[in-house]
Amino acid sequence: MNDADRHETPAVDGDLPDDGLAHCHEWRRLEDQLAWYGRRSRGCRRWHKGLRLVQVTFAAAIPVISLADLSWARWLTAALGALIAVLEAVEQINQFGPLWIQYRATAESLKHEKFLLLAGAGPYRELARGEALRLLAERVEERVSREHARWVHTTAETVATPATGQSGSTPRR
Repeated sequence: MNDADRHETPAVDGDLPDDGLAHCHEWRRLEDQLAWYGRRSRGCRRWHKGLRLVQVTFAAAIPVISLADLSWARWLTAALGALIAVLEAVEQINQFGPLWIQYRATAESLKHEKFLLLAGAGPYRELARGEALRLLAERVEERVSREHARWVHTTAETVATPATGQSGSTPRR
């Protein structure tokens, strides 16, 4: 498909076949970002839930072990308590929970754009293919840029120095 065809063909009524879209830079960028945010969201979810599950398991074991009449029970409960603190620090430093939510929200937003384009609905209604793809590129990049700005903000809060106690913004509660 040449550029003239791509820009003159309407973007509605199923006129954007997958074969044609597969060769468009705008579509490949959307698919690439959808895959990236999906993978990152799943990874952050696994880490967040895994860390939380281990923390809860350790916390539940502490009172049970403390009742045991064993010489090493005191040391084990202390070690479990320390491990809970370390796991919480790993979660706080890496921000797996908030990033899971951010990445999932961005992936869903990109998915929304994809389906609007394919349906020729919303802002893509009655646009020629070239115009629809340009609009898609703008909207995808706007969403990715917005998410990146949130990531920078979250990261800046996370790496705040202990001396100041904050990174220039109000601490979350």
